[in-house]
Amino acid sequence: MITATRCPWCGDDPLYVAYHDLEWGVPVHDDRKLFEMLVLEGAQAGLSWITILRKREGYRAAFHGFDPARVAAMDEADVERLLQDPAIVRNRLKINSAIRNARVFLELQRRHGSFAAWLWAKVDGKPVVNRWAALAECPASTPLSDTISKELKKAGMNFVGSTVIYAFLQATGVVNDHLISCHRHPEQHG
Repeated sequence: MITATRCPWCGDDPLYVAYHDLEWGVPVHDDRKLFEMLVLEGAQAGLSWITILRKREGYRAAFHGFDPARVAAMDEADVERLLQDPAIVRNRLKINSAIRNARVFLELQRRHGSFAAWLWAKVDGKPVVNRWAALAECPASTPLSDTISKELKKAGMNFVGSTVIYAFLQATGVVNDHLISCHRHPEQHG
């Protein structure tokens, strides 16, 4: 049996392997999916990504399938309800951030036609393809993530520091950080 060579960070957990093989680094142009990943990456701050992956369905239910308009309309009663929901990370700051960020997300959509148009314009519509040989070469942030983080913060978002944004860019395929030895690297060119 031939085993695919993968980026070592996903280990052998079936959920993590599926995320690596089917999602991570695949270019995303759908606003709802981009909003989902923005919320999940913000929720991950200080936690492991596998924790968030395991709670993903809970997040989808709690945040209306990541419909930014419905999330933007959530109020304090919704926050209190979500603080009791074990299917998500029960952190008031992160829950409030998802709601706040939804409102900013909608404003960016309004101003640019879509969030995807705003985001992908940062890379001229084409993924940044890196050629890392080892995980240790892959940065935690870059000038691109610094710029996007600053712009999102200036627009009013939070939990969008440069490291969170770099993880978001990797997850949504704006940046291809599959190692060159990984079977997914050559496939992720946009």
